[in-house]
Amino acid sequence: MTDPIDPAGATTASHLARNLVSLRHTRALTQDGLAKGAGVPRSTIANLESGEGNPSLSVLVKVAGALGVPIDELLSSPRARVRRWNADEVAQKTKGRGVTIRPLVPEPVPDSMMEVMDFAPGAVMGGTPHLPGTREFFTCLEGGVRLLVAGEVYALGAGDVLAFPGNLPHSYQNADGVAPARGVSVVILAKAGT
Repeated sequence: MTDPIDPAGATTASHLARNLVSLRHTRALTQDGLAKGAGVPRSTIANLESGEGNPSLSVLVKVAGALGVPIDELLSSPRARVRRWNADEVAQKTKGRGVTIRPLVPEPVPDSMMEVMDFAPGAVMGGTPHLPGTREFFTCLEGGVRLLVAGEVYALGAGDVLAFPGNLPHSYQNADGVAPARGVSVVILAKAGT
């Protein structure tokens, strides 16, 4: 069976190879890291990236899932990697008392968490301790946010940044009982076993 050819002469296998390399690099993944995330042998990823692979639908589903993209993005002819999300497409959740959280980047970013945090007046939220070696950076964008880290209080105003070990007990509080506040949390996750 021959591989379908698009009008420009490129095959689906070459599209897959180019898209896979691009998506893997964008997510700062090695072939081994992607293979582990997808639950396939590293040689499978290498074959796909060389344009020599003939993957089953199951393999494509696993690889697409590990990259956080639909299968058609793996197989389509390369195009500008532009995507727009409307505000209502970006999932948000409420945590603690009066804190709304949504992802800063709506695509998976390996080994990190990036969230926008909106604090209602008087809002309070306990932080989730992470593995030792994790580092958290909190930037206050608007209003004032008080962070309690390992028993010490840090008051932040707009533009202030606090970095701290993410494995320590911590919590967030709107420093003003009247005005809302907003901040960004970036957590660089420690790898298990390191």
